[in-house]
Amino acid sequence: MAVSWDEKPVESEVMSVRDDWIDYNGHLNMAYYNVLFDTAVDQVCERLGLGPGYVKECNASFFTAEVHVCYVRELSVGMPVRATLQLIDFDSKRAHLYQELRHAEEGWLSATSEQISLHVDLEARKVVPWPDDILANLTALARAHGGLPRPERSGRRIEIRKKS
Repeated sequence: MAVSWDEKPVESEVMSVRDDWIDYNGHLNMAYYNVLFDTAVDQVCERLGLGPGYVKECNASFFTAEVHVCYVRELSVGMPVRATLQLIDFDSKRAHLYQELRHAEEGWLSATSEQISLHVDLEARKVVPWPDDILANLTALARAHGGLPRPERSGRRIEIRKKS
């Protein structure tokens, strides 16, 4: 039986910016935005059936193939944050995820992350199809997120725009 999902982006638990994550500029080091996003992805993947137990039992996992992070507003030590995750698309072997990291109390946007993840056979080290139960859970999540608008900040590309 597939997991049930709400018709809104999935919210992570509240996380906190740690003191040892602050860089010499006095704000959250860029690497730790990825730690926060990745922690939120892990929480969703656990619900999808892709947690540590899945890795041990099936000798398969999911790998990030591409990620695009946009830093919108600085975070500093002790700030509470929450990430949301929206499934944009998926196919037999891949998932396209979009996340937003927001101040957990004030709600302002700090960063976004968009990624493509691959389902990988850990022994062969090759991309393989999702098993039926995971595919059912992804389908249920896609159905729940199907009515959501595509996030304005998704699909961005990086470039220096030339002035005419």
